[in-house]
Amino acid sequence: MIKRFFQSRIRKAIAIVAIGVVLLSATFSDEFFEISKNMEIFTSVYKELNIYYVDGTKPGALMKTGIDAMLKSLDPYTVYYPESRIEEAMFMQTGQYGGIGTLVNTIEGKITITEPYEGYAAVKSGLLAGDVVLKTNGKSVEGKRHDEVTDQLTGQPGSEVELTIQRPGEPQPRTIKVTREEIKIKDVPYFDMLADSATGYIQLTGFTQSAASEVKSAFLALKKRKMNRLILDLRGNGGGLLREAITIVNFFVPKGTEIVKTKGKIEEWNKTYTATMEPMDTQIPITVLVDGGSASASEIVSGSLQDLDRAVVIGTESYGKGLVQQTKDLAYNTKIKLTVAKYYTPSGRCIQRLDYAHRDESTGEVAAKADSLIKSFKTKNGRPVKDGRGISPDVEVKEEDAAHILLSLMENWVVFHWATEYHRSHPTIDSANVFQLNDEEYNQFVAFAKGKDFHYDTHTEKLFEQLKKTAKEEKYFEGSEKQFEDLFMKIEPKRENDLIKFKQQIKGFLEDEIVSRYYYQTGRTKNFIHDDLCVLKSMEVLNSNYNQLLAPVVIKK
Repeated sequence: MIKRFFQSRIRKAIAIVAIGVVLLSATFSDEFFEISKNMEIFTSVYKELNIYYVDGTKPGALMKTGIDAMLKSLDPYTVYYPESRIEEAMFMQTGQYGGIGTLVNTIEGKITITEPYEGYAAVKSGLLAGDVVLKTNGKSVEGKRHDEVTDQLTGQPGSEVELTIQRPGEPQPRTIKVTREEIKIKDVPYFDMLADSATGYIQLTGFTQSAASEVKSAFLALKKRKMNRLILDLRGNGGGLLREAITIVNFFVPKGTEIVKTKGKIEEWNKTYTATMEPMDTQIPITVLVDGGSASASEIVSGSLQDLDRAVVIGTESYGKGLVQQTKDLAYNTKIKLTVAKYYTPSGRCIQRLDYAHRDESTGEVAAKADSLIKSFKTKNGRPVKDGRGISPDVEVKEEDAAHILLSLMENWVVFHWATEYHRSHPTIDSANVFQLNDEEYNQFVAFAKGKDFHYDTHTEKLFEQLKKTAKEEKYFEGSEKQFEDLFMKIEPKRENDLIKFKQQIKGFLEDEIVSRYYYQTGRTKNFIHDDLCVLKSMEVLNSNYNQLLAPVVIKK
């Protein structure tokens, strides 16, 4: 994921040019003097601290703290990577690392395997979600953070790591040797033909260096299965490499079409990117799904296809990250990822939501672009689109807000634990695309959940507390305590009631977690896709008013 940067320098540059070359030179000299002066001051402070500070210092940690604090004042996407985090930086670009292929987390103080990756070493070795890690290579992990244990699980492909795990329901721990391998997280974890046998679906979750090739392979495979319309799902996709986004747009627009522009402080970043290859298909109807988790490269793809009237965008407003980052090598095998430009979609809009160049000096907070500064642009067919607010969908599909009880059940791992129990007692289940819990099974979950310790506050409760506080301040509470107590008894959430009231929501997440135990990440997608609101709306649009939504705007004279 990546975000925001600058604005006032353009106006400043115009003023400088108007005054003249002599003043321009002086301005640059002043800036370089400021840099030199402050570098000297910083070096002096660093030296004096390391020589004289009473408790002694860790020079490396001290310097990293200083660098991190400096970068934090810019934007969240400008990041320094010391040598110890170089693998992390590489993973962001390639999606590859050496390890066993699993997520671990701390659950109730225990390091627990939460998601083994389909087809990789952890699964091949028989590790399951819910297994508690006791030791790695004979050494206890008690008291360690889950990220420290993750570091112990990663390593050179071909090397071994020995895990001692406690499996729920088993009396004794078991020891499993796992051979590390190269793990490649797919950018396209799932694609398939949908139920109507004419619509293809491609889920794109990242933009590492293989994103475009994976989309191409998926598209061609679906074309062989007679696909004549496409749904490209970018929901939750936080972005990645600019070139992969450009290539993916190129698949669906004519050669020579402008896809995106970048503008930066340095001349080399003032670029226009066009489609340089022959496309795969310029006619197939496309819908692109976005939500608040779609950012950066996802917004380049969705925004460019929208501006070119090449696809109908469906879902909710995207994140709004219109910034471009580049990774630079530094001394001693360190790197910095820094914001170098803003990008502009073919209509000329920049969808950057937050203005990092103008933080509140007293609080450090960053505000969204003011409504008064929002500008309107036109797509190729004359349809209005706006800047400064991410990508607004052509067809909005609002998902139901998650109930407070569901969030608490997830955060307190109640859903996870019950899925572990279910998997232990059910050797097999129906295929992922049809699996559903029956009423009896859901009632078993309700009984399980009642015995767990989880709490949640509703928005209604918070408003009630504010009402009570205001009533006390205005002297209306005294003498009305009984009425307030009676009102609270009526609005206080009751877990037993909410487990039934929000059954459909909770049941859907239970099914998703259970399916993942048998069919992993592919199973999750197969299970939700058949009744997903955005997918259903996409199929409706593709079968009815797709062309009307993209039709040129007729201006009446």
